[in-house]
Amino acid sequence: MSNISTFVKRIRDIMRNDSGINGDAQRIEQIAWMLFLKVYDSKELDWEMDDENYESIIPANCRWRNWAHDDRTGKVMTGDSLLDFVNNILFKTLKELAVNTSTPIRKSIVKTTFEDANNYMKDGVLLRQVINIIDELDLTDYEESHAFGEIYESILRELQSAGSSGEFYTPRAVTDFMAKMIDPKIGEEVADFACGTGGFLTSWLKALEPKATDTTKRQQYDESIFGVEKKQFPYMLCITNMLLHGIDTPAIYHDNSLTHDVLDYREEDCFDVILMNPPYGGSEKSEVKNHFPTELASSETADLFMSVIMYRLKQGGRCAVILPDGFLFNTEPTKVAIKKKLLSEFNLHTVIRMPHSVFSPYTSITTNILFFDRTTPTTETWFYRLDMPEGYKHFSKTKPMKLEHFAPVVEWWNNRREIAEEGFDKAKKYTIAELQARNYDIDLCKYPHEEEEILPPKELIQQYQEKRASLNADIDRVLAEISSILGISPDELPGEGNSK
Repeated sequence: MSNISTFVKRIRDIMRNDSGINGDAQRIEQIAWMLFLKVYDSKELDWEMDDENYESIIPANCRWRNWAHDDRTGKVMTGDSLLDFVNNILFKTLKELAVNTSTPIRKSIVKTTFEDANNYMKDGVLLRQVINIIDELDLTDYEESHAFGEIYESILRELQSAGSSGEFYTPRAVTDFMAKMIDPKIGEEVADFACGTGGFLTSWLKALEPKATDTTKRQQYDESIFGVEKKQFPYMLCITNMLLHGIDTPAIYHDNSLTHDVLDYREEDCFDVILMNPPYGGSEKSEVKNHFPTELASSETADLFMSVIMYRLKQGGRCAVILPDGFLFNTEPTKVAIKKKLLSEFNLHTVIRMPHSVFSPYTSITTNILFFDRTTPTTETWFYRLDMPEGYKHFSKTKPMKLEHFAPVVEWWNNRREIAEEGFDKAKKYTIAELQARNYDIDLCKYPHEEEEILPPKELIQQYQEKRASLNADIDRVLAEISSILGISPDELPGEGNSK
């Protein structure tokens, strides 16, 4: 394929003329299911070469090579006949594929990928034009396949919508940094329980691949990932992403990690490494809380995922997770219970405070990376504030965060020392006793000179709600301590109706 960099633009220009496509979200979803079938067909060519007895789960008439590929004989489907085939045969067939628990993952993913997929295009001639562009991709050519992998990454970035249920694309620089510091090892298995389009899994594979130096290690590399994604569309994109990265049997599941009882997890359900950026502020059905111990049953999705992480990290395992500032400073009872569990059962050795606008333009919420392992209880925690790089006031789409911007952290990581700048702590170690004395408010090494940002109304409300909850919890705790000292029962305290 020539001019691979113009791939998306060419398709978009065609789709803009189709009345069935409304906006980029539908355009990308339309591209996604076609790309999946093209990539899957390319993988099947490899599997057929490796196994002469290989049988596709896709019926012959629905395999990409037999209906999408234009052999220039003039017999290829287009117009109304193509639309009829796609809507009434292709989608119906793939959605109804027979799979069971014994069906290999590389086959069952076809049905799972198409469960909620849609064809939005209404013009069969335009649909044929799009299919022909996608079919130009030569994924059997290593260089072109690798180049398209890069293009696919840009597609994934562009499809992300701002602040939808707290979900947004994690910059590749951040996922690469986290994977680098976790230091993957052959034989380990990594998990992401809200894996989206597979960014963390991709970074893990990139960091691990140089260590896959023989056939046995390569197989372990291929089997090193585990992902769960609740939403159909990102799930489809993630599967395609893993196939493009050479993972023939991607253990990626279309499921909700929060609807399983955490107390039921056994050692075999746990993982060596967990890398995550859980959704923030998303809403779940109230019954989801029933899957967690009462003291951990938060209404905040990020908190619930933290509990899932703690119950699914192996003894001796390592974790890196991105969490908003609210998790650090909030001292309402559930947040405190989660942090108590984290610090008493895990070693929270490092918290990296990230600069604002890392996730720009998707959200202004400031975030942190927590690194911990399941070895010993926490005795001390290092906090490091990563400042905005020189020459940057804000990150943006055109000036995103780069891996090189983490260089100060990497340099400090193996040579830890306390750092103060202009009278403010930039890096500092705190003992567990000091963290407990703060009632687990671990909002430390903050940004002293941050410019005030005008947040979107929804985020502003969320921020104030978190601060109010934290303040109320602190007030309640102090009142309880005073009442205890004075021997006053809670019933004797004046109620809200008496306050002025």
